[in-house]
Amino acid sequence: MAQSNGDEPPREGAAPPVRRRGSLLESALLQATWDELKEVGYGALSMESVASRARTSRAVLYRRWPNRAELVLAALRRHASFDLSDIPDTGSLREDLLTLLRWLSKRADEFASVLSFLVAEYFQESGLTPARVRERALAGSPRMMTTILERAVARGEIDRARLSPRIAALPVDLVRHDLFMTQSPASEATLVEIVDRIFLPLVKP
Repeated sequence: MAQSNGDEPPREGAAPPVRRRGSLLESALLQATWDELKEVGYGALSMESVASRARTSRAVLYRRWPNRAELVLAALRRHASFDLSDIPDTGSLREDLLTLLRWLSKRADEFASVLSFLVAEYFQESGLTPARVRERALAGSPRMMTTILERAVARGEIDRARLSPRIAALPVDLVRHDLFMTQSPASEATLVEIVDRIFLPLVKP
């Protein structure tokens, strides 16, 4: 018989499960992981403790994530996720870029505080560095940048022929570098310099 993708009965004596499937179940699992991480830290977090908090079984977790390091990364990514309404659309490439970079700088700074929940054990288990964890959890920013640039091309503000992949990624890469080097949000002056003096001259027709 094929395995179910929904909740399974917990061990005898545990609280009865809440029947959930698909995205509803995954959201509940990642929220339980997040709550567990904040409450006990990574060192005491286990697949069993998350399953118990989510009122499901460990098998449900293991079908989606092979270990607790990947589970925690998925929870971090969900916490830092964005929706389409987050993508700036001011009608101006310059203002769209500044809005995006301010958002990214703020979210990355918030995310840095989240990393304090993790310990050396996590980075040893996952093989990731704090910078790599931040990059993977904020993976939506390149998509946001692409959307902003496509809109600017459609408005005739920039020349598509000038947009190599490296140049298109430059504003986000520079903000990430600044965050990594200073461990604090980029200043407004830095963001304006990235947009006005570095990026826009490269892409304007």
